[in-house]
Amino acid sequence: MKKTRWGIISTAQIAKKQLIPAIQRSKNAVVAAIASRSDKVIGVADELNIPKAYKSYEDLLKDPDIDVVYIPLPNHLHKEWIVKAAEAGKHVLCEKPATLTAEEAKEAAAVCEKNNVKFMEAFMYQFHPQHQRVRDIIASGEIGDVKLMRANFSFYLDPASQNIRLNSDMGGGSIYDIGCYCIHSIRNIIQAEPAEVRVDAEIDPVHRVDTTAVGYMELDNGVKAVFDCSFHASFSNVYEVVGTKGSIRVPRAYRPDRQGGEGLIIVEKENEQRIESIVADQYALQVEHFSDAVLHGKNPSYTSENMIQNMTVIEACYESIKHGKKISLK
Repeated sequence: MKKTRWGIISTAQIAKKQLIPAIQRSKNAVVAAIASRSDKVIGVADELNIPKAYKSYEDLLKDPDIDVVYIPLPNHLHKEWIVKAAEAGKHVLCEKPATLTAEEAKEAAAVCEKNNVKFMEAFMYQFHPQHQRVRDIIASGEIGDVKLMRANFSFYLDPASQNIRLNSDMGGGSIYDIGCYCIHSIRNIIQAEPAEVRVDAEIDPVHRVDTTAVGYMELDNGVKAVFDCSFHASFSNVYEVVGTKGSIRVPRAYRPDRQGGEGLIIVEKENEQRIESIVADQYALQVEHFSDAVLHGKNPSYTSENMIQNMTVIEACYESIKHGKKISLK
C-alpha cells in the first residue's frame, strides 16, 4: 500500500504524544521528518524514530520527499505556516483553531485551493465512530424530535502557569482552545448552523483571555444549544442531545483516547437506559482519512467551507463577549 510521507512542524507536546504515534500506527502514512527551531529536534527525532530532523521549518518545506505537513504551532502562527506549506506544494493538516478569524480562514483556504493541495483542520474527535452512531440514533427517530443540545469541555489550568493557552498574543483563551470543540460538535451532530449566539465569559485580568465561557445558540432549524468551556474546572468532555421522546448522552465526547479509545453512548427514554460502547483510535482514523484524500485525490469529509463556518461562529462568540449582546449570524 502506498503511504503518505508526513513532515511535522514543531516538537509540540500534541505532536510528540498524539499525532506522531498516530501516524506510526496508521495504515497509510509514515513520519518522514520533523522540524524545530530548537536544538532538541535531533533528540526528538531519535526518540521517535523519525528519519530526518531539520532545524528550520523552511528546510522541511523544501524537502521533496514530504507530501503532508502537520502544523501544531501556537494558534497565532497557524495561518502563516498553512500558507507557506501550501505554497511549497504540501498538503496541510493544521491543529484547531486553524486560524483566529473567519477572514484568515478564507485566505488560508484560498491559498490551499490555488496551489491544489488538500487542507484540513484537525478536529480529531469527529473521526471516532461514536458520533456517527449518535447521528444514526437521531435519524432513526428513537429520541423523537431534537429540541436541545448541551456541550461541555473543561480542564483545570494553573493560572500562574506560563501556558500559551493563557497568552492573548498567541491566540489563547478557552473558546479557541476547547470551546471550539463544543461549537463544532453542536454543528456536526445537529447538522444545522447557529443563527444567533450569546456568550458570557470570565476574562482573566492579568492574561486578558477568556478562562471560562458559557454560550447560548439558536440554530437555523429551531434547535437550541448551550455550551460551556473552562480552564477553572476539572476535566470533563461531554455532550447531550435532548429530544421529545428521550436523550443521548456522550460522556467521552472529545477525548475517549484517555480511556483507551472507548466511547460511550447513553440513551435514556422514560425509565429505560441503554449504554453502547464503541472503541476506536480517533487520532489514527484522522490521519488515515486525510492520507486517503491525498493519495486518491479526494476532498476530506471535513471541508474548508465547514472550517470557515466554524471560525465564523467562534468569531461571533468573541464579538458577543466584547459587546455584551446577542450576535446574529444571518
